[in-house]
Amino acid sequence: MDSCTHLDLVTPEAKPSADGCEDCLREGGRWVHLRMCRSCGHVGCCDDSPSRHARAHAADGTHPIVSSFEPGEDWWWCFTDEVAFTVPDLPEFSHS
Repeated sequence: MDSCTHLDLVTPEAKPSADGCEDCLREGGRWVHLRMCRSCGHVGCCDDSPSRHARAHAADGTHPIVSSFEPGEDWWWCFTDEVAFTVPDLPEFSHS
């Protein structure tokens, strides 16, 4: 598979739910990098983080696409299809 087949699950209006991993913030955990769910805006931590909250959020398959929530990064990832890609001309979200 070299393309994402789940773009119909993206919500263009999705906004970041938090300035950090919302689950780590609630639990007192830590993260390495952040990802934002492109269906609902949930901000979770990456697979290099101890709790891997972005992957856990995507586990049921209804919210499989995340984008990097790191400044200057514009790539997306589909957990189901295991493919990275970019979507041109989208605004970058700023952290408060």
